[in-house]
Amino acid sequence: MNPSNGFCQYTMQPLTESDEGKMSQNPPPKGSSRTARKEAGDSGTLPSEDQQDIESSFLNDTLRFPPDVLQPSMKFNNAFTPKPPRKPRLERTSSLDELIWRRRRLLRMSQESLSDAAEVGSSARSLQEGGSPPGWLRLASCGNHNRDQESPRSSCKASETPRIGQGKFSLSNSCEKMSLCNELPNVTPTHPPPSLEMDGSFPALRTANRIDPDCAHYRPCSRSVCARAGSSWSDTKLHSRGMVCGNCSRASMKSTFSLLAPLRVRDVRSRSYLEGSLLASGALLGAEELNRYFPDRSIGIFVATWNMQGQKELPELLDDLLLPSDPDCAQDMYVIGIQEGCPDRREWEIRLQETLGPHYVMLHAAAHGVLYMSVFLRRDLIWFCSVEYATVTTRIVSQIKTKGALGVCFTFFGTSFLFITSHFTSGDGKVYERVLDYNKTIQALALPRNIPDTNPYRSSPSDVTTRFDDIFWFGDFNFRLNEDREVVEQILRQGLETDMSKLLQRDQLLKEMDNGSIFKGFQEAPISFRPSYKFDVGRDTYDTTSKQRTPSYTDRVIFRCRNKGDIHAVKYSSCLGMKTSDHRPVYGLFRVKVRPGRDNIPLAAGQFDRELYLIGIRRRITRELQKKRALKDQKSSTVCSVS
Repeated sequence: MNPSNGFCQYTMQPLTESDEGKMSQNPPPKGSSRTARKEAGDSGTLPSEDQQDIESSFLNDTLRFPPDVLQPSMKFNNAFTPKPPRKPRLERTSSLDELIWRRRRLLRMSQESLSDAAEVGSSARSLQEGGSPPGWLRLASCGNHNRDQESPRSSCKASETPRIGQGKFSLSNSCEKMSLCNELPNVTPTHPPPSLEMDGSFPALRTANRIDPDCAHYRPCSRSVCARAGSSWSDTKLHSRGMVCGNCSRASMKSTFSLLAPLRVRDVRSRSYLEGSLLASGALLGAEELNRYFPDRSIGIFVATWNMQGQKELPELLDDLLLPSDPDCAQDMYVIGIQEGCPDRREWEIRLQETLGPHYVMLHAAAHGVLYMSVFLRRDLIWFCSVEYATVTTRIVSQIKTKGALGVCFTFFGTSFLFITSHFTSGDGKVYERVLDYNKTIQALALPRNIPDTNPYRSSPSDVTTRFDDIFWFGDFNFRLNEDREVVEQILRQGLETDMSKLLQRDQLLKEMDNGSIFKGFQEAPISFRPSYKFDVGRDTYDTTSKQRTPSYTDRVIFRCRNKGDIHAVKYSSCLGMKTSDHRPVYGLFRVKVRPGRDNIPLAAGQFDRELYLIGIRRRITRELQKKRALKDQKSSTVCSVS
């Protein structure tokens, strides 16, 4: 046996005269080799003469020596003795990437060989030209591995001789393998296969690697970009694999998969979040943090006012009010002011939290008698606010708190906000009293107390609205239309749903604002909705009682800003679907510019009403489950009748 290649070698020697005589006198009959092998299988041994016959037939059938090579005068020194197979060797399991690469490589090569017939030729011709068969056609260990001296066909034939460790030898298997060598053509690719993209389309992907349908529009990253970061990778290796942004330092280790801004060690050591400058790197309220949350430096604010008329009954759903269909996106901040609120104020706040859902938290809530105000903010933004509030009553008897004002102020980044909801004196002809209520409110509201003024040089101690950057004033101002009811109804019957200019010409509030006696510097978005007062409860008709009150725009939302153009009104409308009161809610959507600020303000530090949040979310889940259960019961109880 040759240890270099693992094949058995046979040495052929001439026979003696005595041996030739024995073979001539006793020629072997046909089929004697098979009979001998069968008997050997029963007894376990073979006679020496029969063994030589088997070896001779084996060489004739398998190796196919020419007649001049294999002569009757030859005999063999080494007889072929099968040995038991070796134990299977444990190999490394191929990874998922390797399996994908191998399968795609075989597929590409097979497609090229089928599509380009000019590149396909006979194995003899391709090998004569100096080429070698491709790896997927090359049979393992052909011949004695003498590629320089032996032809490919002789190598393939010689490879079918039994090897040590391959088990018992089978003539039928050897014939099948040799016929495969004769039939399969050799294909020599003219160029290496193209580079493959690891798009993860292997059918046996794990469940964890499957793409969620909601994220199917994201294009999978290549392997060089989305490789996993090992624990021992260096900074250079992370940069080469795309795990670190090119425009940031290696020490920051900012990942492309994270939205969090990096914090440098020297910034954390050298500064405190209680102090800081406007342009300080890493400042909590600075420009870098503001640009990360609001690249356009503007925030969406929803402001609503509603006179509940003290009704105990609350609407089942507040979606039409808080989440109108236009525009598509929800706002970043929701501020709701209530006049003559319901007796159960907590229940009202829970309804608000239930409607807005888990993305919003109640930053602050305040009350002054039956005046309520609730401020909801996106939960990611509660770290950038500081809140204060103050109240003032306009009644002579301060114990009766049905009329007055409630103010809430806070700083968001570097912009100060003031929200005021008020309920002025009622009555068609009491315009002067309402102006007095306004003047008392702007003088008596003691805000801000602890929050620093962003621009003290433009502030006035006698007017609270001059101490803030952006002011929203909303509520039941009780200003009426100076016109008879019949004339107003006639104008409304003309069907001018968007053009209310004829009614607004008779509006008391717009007249006083033009004269400069009230709401100095304030603006109001164009009105394109019907008067919000006074309706019959539960109906869409105006007052049908004996008083026959004239429909009026008593509920308003107005705004003012220090810097011109900082507040842009997106929508101004009323919610006609909420009919539990004689007033219809009025709301406005605004885009407000926000500026970076300093870190020297007393922040609320993420404070919000946690108990309200949990109750509202629990109710929201319960409502959804009840809706699904009702829908399921409705489907199961449906009976089809055939007549």
